[in-house]
Amino acid sequence: MSLPTDTAALAAPALPPEIEVPTALAPVRSPTGLVLRRGLRHGGFLIGAGILGLIVLAALAAPLIAPHDPYAQDVSRRLIPPVWQAKGTWDHVLGTDKLGRDYLSRLLYGGQISLLIGISAALISGVIGTVLGLCAGYFGGWVDSVVSYIVTTRLAMPVVLVALAMASLVGGSLKVVVLVLGFLLWDRFAVVTRAATQQIRNQDFVSAARAAGLTDLRIIRQEILPNILNALIVVATLEMAHAILLEAALSFLGLGVQPPLPSWGLMIAEGKQYMFFQPWVITIPGVALLLLVLAINLLGDGLRDITAPEGRN
Repeated sequence: MSLPTDTAALAAPALPPEIEVPTALAPVRSPTGLVLRRGLRHGGFLIGAGILGLIVLAALAAPLIAPHDPYAQDVSRRLIPPVWQAKGTWDHVLGTDKLGRDYLSRLLYGGQISLLIGISAALISGVIGTVLGLCAGYFGGWVDSVVSYIVTTRLAMPVVLVALAMASLVGGSLKVVVLVLGFLLWDRFAVVTRAATQQIRNQDFVSAARAAGLTDLRIIRQEILPNILNALIVVATLEMAHAILLEAALSFLGLGVQPPLPSWGLMIAEGKQYMFFQPWVITIPGVALLLLVLAINLLGDGLRDITAPEGRN
């Protein structure tokens, strides 16, 4: 018996035509790459990030680009209109206030105060709400009942009225505003964190970590917290905008940041008596406040959309 010498006879049998062999596997995209790709296609996210970036850069560079000292007064040059009006001058591009202080300089330094209050209040409230939400969502039982009662009690108290009462009792200042807002705006962090933790605590990777002998603290820190961080970032942007608006309201009522600090809410309050004859004194800080809050809200909405698991494609 002789072996076949034709190499074609030794070839593997052909597969049926309905079976296809993939030539190459599709590349696996990382979660970070997916988020970046969706972010570059999200108009609201790009607009919000762009406006917020410009405001942050202007506020940080205020000592370098401010044309005048924001606290220097010159009553002889009070209420000079902006440069686009008839009596405007390039020496004061956005005009001056009732004490002759340069409006552009005060606007730039006011951005620092607004961002400082927004970020600080969001950090304080974020720590409080996240800790409470993690404890309630992970442990459940009586811990969840106690935290839910605390959250319900907090939701029953109007934020503006409580902030007004605290500021009037203690006295308005930058530190008081930050602390009052930080201790009042944590409820949304707690609710979101509790709901997200309840969804994750029974997942397989958490059960595996528990079976491996990890303590509850390590499971919360290493397994649960990283998986809810995206939701917390979105909540932080919304609370940051909320804190900035509340600070402006308190300063407008005289119970927030005190003179001579250039708060945007305080600038609006100082110019309200001239709003019918020199409307730019409240329009300029009002527009700046609107742009800042709008940018933060657009950024928060964009982060929510691009980090949603069902939207990652």
